[in-house]
Amino acid sequence: MLEKLGSMRSAYGEALVELGASNPRVVVLGADTTESIKSGMFGAKFPERFFNLGIAEQNLVGVAAGLALAGKIAYAGTYAIFIPGKCVDQIRNMVAYADLDVKLICSHGGISVGPDGASHQQLEDIAIIRAIPKMRVVVPSDSVSVKSIIKAIADISGPFYVRLTRGVIKGSSVPVIYEDGFEYKLGKANVLKDGSDVAIFACGVMVAEALRAAESLKAKGVEAAVIDSHTVKPIDAELVKKYARQCGSIVTVEEHNVMGGLGSAICEVVTEDYPVRVRRVGVEDRFGESGEATELFEKFGLTARKIEAAVDAVRSR
Repeated sequence: MLEKLGSMRSAYGEALVELGASNPRVVVLGADTTESIKSGMFGAKFPERFFNLGIAEQNLVGVAAGLALAGKIAYAGTYAIFIPGKCVDQIRNMVAYADLDVKLICSHGGISVGPDGASHQQLEDIAIIRAIPKMRVVVPSDSVSVKSIIKAIADISGPFYVRLTRGVIKGSSVPVIYEDGFEYKLGKANVLKDGSDVAIFACGVMVAEALRAAESLKAKGVEAAVIDSHTVKPIDAELVKKYARQCGSIVTVEEHNVMGGLGSAICEVVTEDYPVRVRRVGVEDRFGESGEATELFEKFGLTARKIEAAVDAVRSR
């Protein structure tokens, strides 16, 4: 399990090329990182619908909004530290307020950026974007789901923020969770493993760690449900409530600040509708630092072992 690897960025580029062939309304914009995040694959195939605006992220969002107003489906992306990092005003007032068909696809979210250090490790983006009305926030777990999500949102009107990871293994790869044919449904989380003792809700690359933790817990007699909560907004509230009732306790796992991300979204649901104990595994309200991705995941506690410890804590009375 989880032995196969895939690149989220390559999946993004491949999905754009397929979209470009089937939908002439799709345009792609970049900010001097198109080679890195593989959106340049679209430019090589459809140069007349490809716009590299250089290191000008606010302008990137503004031009994407203009193209959407002209009837295009605009995919705009760069590194997550720059969008939303430098562009909250443009995202809020140009894209979300006008409810435009702009898909912000950003790579290099979280500490998996590695040696680039705290200045380039975006740990607040989910919190920022999900607080903006009309924005949808999606955090895929692997390359297969990336491809499905990128293509599916072309047919869903309105703005999206999709957060990709640079890669944890061999510099650019993440474990593959899904089989080919995975179908994305907005706001519907995927149950990867059922269980009755605790529910683990995870997103992004932490889904693989959640599955590893569940296998180890099973050997200890603990049946943990694992849910890929890829859509952080709108959160799958009905599924959250179902597993709160079924398991009586929840652990959330994310490569993001524990404040404002998936864990906060889950807590908002259960505190209003079915209060249960929740433990959040993520970055504990601090900046990242320089180091190899695997070393940083260990130091910041983004591991299967930390998830197991959170399960033990949340189940203790």
